[in-house]
Amino acid sequence: MGRSPRKDLLAGLTVAIVALPLALGFGISSGAGAQAGLVTAVVAGALAAVFGGSNLQVSGPTGAMTVVLVPIVHRYGTSGVLTVGLLAGVALVLLALLRAGSFMAYVPVPVVEGFTVGIAAVIALQQVPGALGIKAPPGSSPAVVAFKTVQDFATHPHWAALAVTSAVVVVMLAGARWRPAVPFSLFAVALATVVAKAARLDVATIGHLPAGLPAPSLSFLNASAVPALLPSALAVAALAALESLMSATAADAMTVSERHDSNRELFGQGLANLAAPLFGGVAATGAIARTAVNVRSGAASRLSALVHAAVLAVIVFAAAPLVAGIPLAALAGVLIATAIRMVEVGSLRALARSGRGEALILVLTAAATLAFTLVTAVIAGLVLSGVLALRSVAEAARIEQVPLHADLPPADHHQEEQALLAEHIVAYRLDGALLFAAAHRFLLELTESADVRVVILRMSRVSAIDASGAKVLGDAIGKLTRRGTLVLVSGVKENHQNRLDALGVLDELHDTGWLFATTPEALAFARAHLHDTGLLPAQRTGDLDTPEPVGAGR
Repeated sequence: MGRSPRKDLLAGLTVAIVALPLALGFGISSGAGAQAGLVTAVVAGALAAVFGGSNLQVSGPTGAMTVVLVPIVHRYGTSGVLTVGLLAGVALVLLALLRAGSFMAYVPVPVVEGFTVGIAAVIALQQVPGALGIKAPPGSSPAVVAFKTVQDFATHPHWAALAVTSAVVVVMLAGARWRPAVPFSLFAVALATVVAKAARLDVATIGHLPAGLPAPSLSFLNASAVPALLPSALAVAALAALESLMSATAADAMTVSERHDSNRELFGQGLANLAAPLFGGVAATGAIARTAVNVRSGAASRLSALVHAAVLAVIVFAAAPLVAGIPLAALAGVLIATAIRMVEVGSLRALARSGRGEALILVLTAAATLAFTLVTAVIAGLVLSGVLALRSVAEAARIEQVPLHADLPPADHHQEEQALLAEHIVAYRLDGALLFAAAHRFLLELTESADVRVVILRMSRVSAIDASGAKVLGDAIGKLTRRGTLVLVSGVKENHQNRLDALGVLDELHDTGWLFATTPEALAFARAHLHDTGLLPAQRTGDLDTPEPVGAGR
């Protein structure tokens, strides 16, 4: 942290200016209050900076976490949210100790993009009551609550709140296009606060904020409620892990030499979420928007994130009365503008052009985020991604008839004998992964081959084989054998042979000597077999001897 302290101090101050309205807004939006948002940004931001796995990550309350916390507040109250945060912290520490951070690399890009779009939509919908100056009607669905709020507004319009929200959104979006590095969110909120007070607009404000941090306490914890809250805590932990590692990965992508430690990042986020509830804070994650501002502001080490937390702590202790006068409609505008900026239109267009499968994954994940929980949405996106990936693998797998001349030594065989061999022997090369999705198509193609005496299966290019593929391979060999066709197999990789042996697929091949290391050896055996059965002229002295098969007697 001593390498570039001036850069880190400036970056930390910039991030704090950006984070202040977001922390207030997300705290209120979660249902726990503005102070909870600030406490989370201070406590979790400092601990995650010290113990996390990224040098540039900035942590605090986020919109994605707010989406999960709102129904918990409605059902269990503030104490339930604090308990969930504490349990999520324990779960994150356990995930770190189990080294689960490495699995983040397997989350497909369309799932991440759909997840982000869904979160942005939910955040925007949650701000509709504040933007229209109307108390939110009861309901757990953000879309339903927003619709009811609009109906109430049509009956009793409140133009002052809508004007404040609209002005903040316009200033933030226009300012971001004009000067991306300038924190227009703070300027817009400050201007809205001054105008609302000077013009005596009838808009609700944050209200009284206690100066300072409360003493740490576990008084909120109700042990009897832990079993009921455990599923919610696991969902919060899963979201915290996902969003934090996504944010850390984004920070790496914006730099040249930085590489985060995913398991240490989970550990740091776990400690942050263990501590924040003790001071009245909500669950926290790595924040993509604040991390991006941190990197673009020239941050060089963890000092910048610590400065960000320290500046917010000073505001908590020294400027609580000023913060209390901020209109709620202004914070609603900040969050709506943030939600709009979360959606990268260019990335969505690129995914849509890349294929219908990726677009379908994105749409499903976004829709599931709106309709269900975020964890359910990610699981749905991962399942669909897996299904489409398996289909692609299955379509890439193929069985192809190949000519014999490439494996016949021309010095030993004249053209007439090669023609006779081609009449009685057919060689198939199996390419790709022989999985359950491709296995039955493979069986149909193989068993519908021409009426020949010998079939050689060349398996050196098989990249993977599962139990279903192995069983179908055994069925195909058995069906051809019952038709009187000699089946020879060549080039089986050692790891595939172990699986085939375990399932008994190669037992008969071992016993009869029909398993070979190379295709020329299998072809020589087939030629000798045709000579023995009289389908080819008798072998001349000096011809190639019949080779011994691999791994079995004759």
